[in-house]
Amino acid sequence: MNNLESQHKWLSSSHTFVSLKHESDRVVAFERGKLLFIFNFHPTQSYTDYRIGVEWEGKYQVVLSSDEKQRFGGHDRVDLQSEYFTTKMEWNNRKNYVQVYLPSRMVLVLGLKA
Repeated sequence: MNNLESQHKWLSSSHTFVSLKHESDRVVAFERGKLLFIFNFHPTQSYTDYRIGVEWEGKYQVVLSSDEKQRFGGHDRVDLQSEYFTTKMEWNNRKNYVQVYLPSRMVLVLGLKA
């Protein structure tokens, strides 16, 4: 998290928005600065093409995946080279959305590519 802050200055950003809090899916997503934090707290359910509303249009890339085996002891279920393109359609009170693969018990942080 300290590395993310030094690279993206997300803690000092005034842009903050909780874009999703889904009780039964056990998914929480929020924007802070130009980063999108997506938590899947479900113990067994992974989600394919899960829609998350985002304010900023463009291309997002993985900046942190807690599922990385080498760094965090995860299962490498997320391709760290994947790019996520927004669709311009309102979703969860945001102007756009991205669709992501969201494995169970992990956090995925996406950064808007400049």
